[in-house]
Amino acid sequence: MEHTYQEAAPTRAEIDALTGPALLEFGTNWCGHCRAAQPLLTEAYGEHPDIRHFKVEDGPGRLLGRSFRVKLWPTMIFLQDGKEVARVVRPADASEIRDAFAKIATPG
Repeated sequence: MEHTYQEAAPTRAEIDALTGPALLEFGTNWCGHCRAAQPLLTEAYGEHPDIRHFKVEDGPGRLLGRSFRVKLWPTMIFLQDGKEVARVVRPADASEIRDAFAKIATPG
């Protein structure tokens, strides 16, 4: 699992071309809401360590966040084969994140 938001973001075309499950998380390293959500994400992600996680720094002029209509941080977008399946915005507890992971996790 990524621990800091990365300034270098994949392109929308790269995200759309993904195969399998992935988590695309938007926020910033200085955002209080983002920091508060990290223990919840860590707890839920622990059950799905093989799912790719892209932690993308968002802000004005950041095209990837705009293409997903991100308004609040953190926004977690759960993808299957590059398509949005679930979205969690400012989670209050780990169960919201777990429920979203369940929609993209492959049994095994």
